[in-house]
Amino acid sequence: MDTSWLWTLFLAVLLSYIYSLWKRTYKKSNLPPGPTPLPIIGNLLHVKRGELVKSLMKLWKTYGSVYTLYFGSKPVVILCGHQTVKEALVDQADDFSGRGKMPTVDRILQGYGVIMANGERWKQLRRFTITTLRNFGMGKRSIEERIQEEAQSLVEAIRKCEQRPFNPTNLLVQAVSNVICSVVFGKRFEYEDVEFLKLLNLLNESFIHFSSTWGQLQDMLPKIMDHIPGPHHKVDAILNMFAQFVKERAKENNKTLDPTSPRDYIDCFLIKMKQDNQNPASEFGMKNLVMSTSGLFFAGTETVSSTLRHGLLILLKYPEIEAKIHEEIDRVIGQNRNPTIDDRNKMPYTDAVIHEIQRFSDVIPMSVPHCVTRDTTFHGYTIPAGTDVLPLLCTVLRDPTQFATPEKFNPGHFLDSNGCFKKSDAFVPFSTGKRICAGEGLAKMELFLFLTYILQNFKLSSKTQFTDDYIKPQMTGFSNVPKPYELSFIPRI
Repeated sequence: MDTSWLWTLFLAVLLSYIYSLWKRTYKKSNLPPGPTPLPIIGNLLHVKRGELVKSLMKLWKTYGSVYTLYFGSKPVVILCGHQTVKEALVDQADDFSGRGKMPTVDRILQGYGVIMANGERWKQLRRFTITTLRNFGMGKRSIEERIQEEAQSLVEAIRKCEQRPFNPTNLLVQAVSNVICSVVFGKRFEYEDVEFLKLLNLLNESFIHFSSTWGQLQDMLPKIMDHIPGPHHKVDAILNMFAQFVKERAKENNKTLDPTSPRDYIDCFLIKMKQDNQNPASEFGMKNLVMSTSGLFFAGTETVSSTLRHGLLILLKYPEIEAKIHEEIDRVIGQNRNPTIDDRNKMPYTDAVIHEIQRFSDVIPMSVPHCVTRDTTFHGYTIPAGTDVLPLLCTVLRDPTQFATPEKFNPGHFLDSNGCFKKSDAFVPFSTGKRICAGEGLAKMELFLFLTYILQNFKLSSKTQFTDDYIKPQMTGFSNVPKPYELSFIPRI
């Protein structure tokens, strides 16, 4: 007897029951509105393949500044626009100060390290990290001096190219990375160093995977993607290799550790571990050392180097802007001394251009996920404790109520009618509120010094005529990297 029709009927009834149960549960919540999700896959069909950020921005136009999107069966609250993000991350800072899930890295980080930690662990690690970075800025060899030395090395490496056109990615990544390496590892690497190149290759691979279609699917449907083979699984191996490198560095540091004279972030962490070894509430252990150091290296290298790469591409498109920066450099600094961070206050146009490069390039468009630390009322909706929240920084940096031409590159966004530098509350490339990037001050210093060193010494040139579309950030996944390009550096002196 053929019973296949009975099985078909049973399956149809079962699926209908699951869907109705899901729909009743979904309707009961008082979460912000959003597109209707499906069981298991949630709102996957509302996200265009490989274009998560663009899809989220499109839904902003449909559902407003606060809406809910389901990543599988998990609701995620999306925040859009300057006013809404400010109300959440600043006005209700405590409620929105949790760190949300990021499945692409969670299996390795497991909530350890200053970037992904929560609760008391996060408070202890953040306080320590900010203090340590500040102390290195005031030490015998300040962070500014480290950046200046690296900028000089970068200029020398560029001169060796003898005006030949090349892709600047590798040199910029190496220079920027060396600054954070000098802070966390106590040393810089030669640009040809095999160990250094291996580290940077791991970094590049990881960010490619984070922003790829596979990486986006991993963050949206982790329970499914964990069981599907693909390149998204390579991230675990990459992070493990880097963690092993940090562990070996920590072991080497520990052999020659002088508690009265720390050489780097790892030394400071090891000293704190020894001081707290009888304190059961201390979060200073090897796991947090490894993950905090790794996070500082990854964040401190990729964001600044990507911003500089965007910046050079933009200046190739707008040579008249480059010429104005040259004029300001020649007037304020001249050619007989190196730039210092004190020059920034006397160079409003250059400062405005750098801010606009950061706004326009929008390197981390979605920020790192937040979560609410308790049941929270926001805009009349109820967000249960532990719910992930995505503050779309890209919608703040492109908010038409805050910037006159949000989709165009315009240094005037940061200049007043007298040509003086003008701050903007909507300038949030480092996020805002309690989770604002701990390395903000370091990054700002690097961007100013690296760019002024380069433009003091060189004029940018390319045979390619870049279009408005080419210089725009790609707006796909976790990070925005510029499209590849080549340029020549023509000596000015």
